[in-house]
Amino acid sequence: MGILSSIFSKIFPSAKAETAPAAQTAPAATAAAPAAAPVEQVDVSAILNGLAAKNPQKLNWKTSIVDLLKLLDLDSSLTARKTLAQELGYTGDTNDSASMNIWLHKQVMNKLAENGGKVPDELK
Repeated sequence: MGILSSIFSKIFPSAKAETAPAAQTAPAATAAAPAAAPVEQVDVSAILNGLAAKNPQKLNWKTSIVDLLKLLDLDSSLTARKTLAQELGYTGDTNDSASMNIWLHKQVMNKLAENGGKVPDELK
């Protein structure tokens, strides 16, 4: 299971195993992903804000991919983020972690929105 799949399973607990992997296929195939998404739209902000309220760390999931991964109790190491970048088709320099992290956060928010997540526009 890829990192994006792990993110999906934490936010869409009722999602079937095939839903999340569809989001990490080639861009041509991603258009079909929403059809496999959960029927009900999931309020991503509500879920993540709820997790943040229970977390002893002050995590800024709205702007930080590292904090988002920590909030979901997933590996937030540079290696894990490089793996996620590869899954999502990042073409930039993975050694420029600041640029990569910004791109990753936006892509994850967009993938959540494309697959049944209600994500505020300012996060996409």
